[in-house]
Amino acid sequence: MRGSDASAAIHWLARMLQGGEEPLYIAQRLIWFACEDVGLADTTTFNQSVACYQACHFIGMQERNVILAQCVAYLALAPKSVAVYQAIGAAQNMVKESAGQNEGVPLHLRNAPTKLMKEIGYGKGYMYPPNDPLSSSLQTCLPSSLQGYTFLNWPGPNPKSNE
Repeated sequence: MRGSDASAAIHWLARMLQGGEEPLYIAQRLIWFACEDVGLADTTTFNQSVACYQACHFIGMQERNVILAQCVAYLALAPKSVAVYQAIGAAQNMVKESAGQNEGVPLHLRNAPTKLMKEIGYGKGYMYPPNDPLSSSLQTCLPSSLQGYTFLNWPGPNPKSNE
């Protein structure tokens, strides 16, 4: 699937099934592939692979092969991106090395349910993104030692926006 060759991917799926590999295990691996190898390049592949896994629970063995083959073909033909996989790896390495790990949450992001918390600055200056679409680019959410650091290098539109 990584090589975007759907015919080869279906061939190897058939060999796995013929060799006795558990279809649900294959479906689990397809979910992982959708996240690791396709990622943000086509976010519908995650839904497709989860639906494949769920369908394999309800459908008999003879029909599972078609469900798995459809998902394999879809994933093979999808554009690929490992940006999220690399981003979480970089963030985990950063935390492991302690840079930013022990710093507190920036004050403006902290919930202020009590008067004392408000008095010491919790929540002060927080901009609520649904009310102010520009706020997500104006306020920072990382600890101060990590300001300007980018874990996710994504050239396309922001995946959390509706663009």
